[in-house]
Amino acid sequence: MPQPVSMSTGQGRLVLTKGFTASTPRGSSPRLDRAVERMLYRLEDQTGLELVRQVGHVTGATLTVDVLQPDTTVQGLDEDESYHLDITSNAIQIHAATTTGAMHALETMLQLVQPAGSAYMVPAAVIDDSPRFHWRGLMIDCGRHFEPIDVLKRNLDAMAAVKLNVFHWHLTEDQGFRIESKRFPRLTAEGSDGLFYTQEQARELVQYARDRGIRIVPEFEMPGHSVAWLVAYPELNSGTQPTGIRREFGVSDYVLDPTREATYKFINLFLTEMASIFPDQYVHIGGDEAPAPDWKTNPRIVAFMKSHDLKDNDALQAYFNKRVLAILTKLNRRMVGWDEIFNPALPKDVVIQSWRGEQSLSKGATQGYQGVLSAPYYLDGMQPAVKPYLADPISANTTLTPEQQKLILGGEICMWGEHLDGRTIDSRIWPRSAAIAERFWSPQNVRDVDSMYSRLDAVSVELETLGLRHLTSEDAELRGLAGSEHIAALRTFASAFEPVGFGDRSSEQHTSQRTALTSFVDAVRPDPPIRHQLELAAKRYLAKGTETTSATSQSKDLLERFFSEVNASMPSVNELIKQQPRLQPMQERADQLAVLTGIGSQAIHFLETGTSAPAQWKQDALARIEGAKKPSGLVFFDFLSPLTDLVNATR
Repeated sequence: MPQPVSMSTGQGRLVLTKGFTASTPRGSSPRLDRAVERMLYRLEDQTGLELVRQVGHVTGATLTVDVLQPDTTVQGLDEDESYHLDITSNAIQIHAATTTGAMHALETMLQLVQPAGSAYMVPAAVIDDSPRFHWRGLMIDCGRHFEPIDVLKRNLDAMAAVKLNVFHWHLTEDQGFRIESKRFPRLTAEGSDGLFYTQEQARELVQYARDRGIRIVPEFEMPGHSVAWLVAYPELNSGTQPTGIRREFGVSDYVLDPTREATYKFINLFLTEMASIFPDQYVHIGGDEAPAPDWKTNPRIVAFMKSHDLKDNDALQAYFNKRVLAILTKLNRRMVGWDEIFNPALPKDVVIQSWRGEQSLSKGATQGYQGVLSAPYYLDGMQPAVKPYLADPISANTTLTPEQQKLILGGEICMWGEHLDGRTIDSRIWPRSAAIAERFWSPQNVRDVDSMYSRLDAVSVELETLGLRHLTSEDAELRGLAGSEHIAALRTFASAFEPVGFGDRSSEQHTSQRTALTSFVDAVRPDPPIRHQLELAAKRYLAKGTETTSATSQSKDLLERFFSEVNASMPSVNELIKQQPRLQPMQERADQLAVLTGIGSQAIHFLETGTSAPAQWKQDALARIEGAKKPSGLVFFDFLSPLTDLVNATR
């Protein structure tokens, strides 16, 4: 995962032994050698073998990595990421135009390693592969909640494993300014609560990402989402001055003043400094959600708009964007911004990142603007992986011409940070991002959902070996809630739930930057594997005539086991709820769960025995299920769809 463009299996397999060696006979570079060395360390972890870690030119090596082109100083958008991987029973050959392509081939090879009796092997195969889109991104919001460098590094490792190649680093927000400026030190001194990245840390992360074939695109929000700017430098405001960093979430009215030359002098000096840290061609200016009431009421700004024939706030923001674009152009950078920067007055060399949807993206493309789609890939919505997996930056029924389609650079996953910290962030990003990475890389017709989930389970385990905590964090949080190491019952109980999305949590809990992220909702994972497993089991069980007897029996067993085990956990969980205040909001859900699992067991009994359910049973059961769909305790039940199917199948 991602599934390659072309793969053919061959005869035999390469058995891995401690004699496995790797060679880079042509096109070797320090970056390539480091990538091969990392691969050898990971191969040792996978196999338990003690390997020779020599890199460079090795005669008679098992693995040969042949790279045609020398490394560029800065990775570009159009870099050739294709590769050819040839595995026989005797050797592995990798051919790639660039080091980045070779790194993708190494990741594919590592995913193919599998046990074979008393050893590990790689099956014989020939793979030719290249990405469908050049821009395959992940945005992490570090403005609302600061994420430590080690958290970002392990997420970069995971990105590389699934061939994502753009890390969009959201660095400034109303709630915090996270990047050190030596020219304007008050930005972090007064706008960050002391939680920011030094320039040395940022440069190190840029190199860390570069070593993994990932570009870092920084985002500095302007003119809105700028409270942290204004707290530090009040002279930038449009009339109303914030009294401190904003703790609540949502859209604020505070914005930079676009009518003063001093504003652009400040931005020019700041971006010039940042350009020395971030070498990528692209810089993101945000540009979204700037209602700016001061622009309508400040007499000086109103007079400026009138004298410059700017009819409204949109026109004034377009003026601001053009001024910032000129600064970036002078720095040899290209502007990226959210939908709101789209304006016919803006030159065509900007990139529009669409959070509003495919229609907005297509509109930009029809007018000649490059774009990146993000709307379906907002992870804070806590949607199951299948939904973003089936959403495509260019849909099969697009009305865009072939030339307009070329303007769609790709897609970007967005992980907004209102409800994240370093302990829970991994489980909100992974493994769902691996499925979306496949959408960005693989051919458009790779859409088998059951196959995706099957492979996603395996990849999820592999990702954890890179240091991610998306699987282990759930148990850690449950132990904290229980105040005990003995959480078997609570873990079983938790398997029935998944978190509500950002909107539901915000409206129910009225969250702010100070909200403790240690509730039951923070422990459970979005789209847990059991969700799809139960849906598939119910489908197979109810299609008895078209499934094998074995498949039907296995499906029934899984459903029965889930309902009975969850039900059996309830006495212990109810005791915990009484003892632990942070679990007490789950009492209503616990009461509902006891009823729902009973309905599931009863439905299977009726279906197995061929007996009719008592009068009103089906109607009452469906009413109970419908009532359970409402959010409570900040979680949803993850099995209501297959349960509904089972109940509807009874007579």
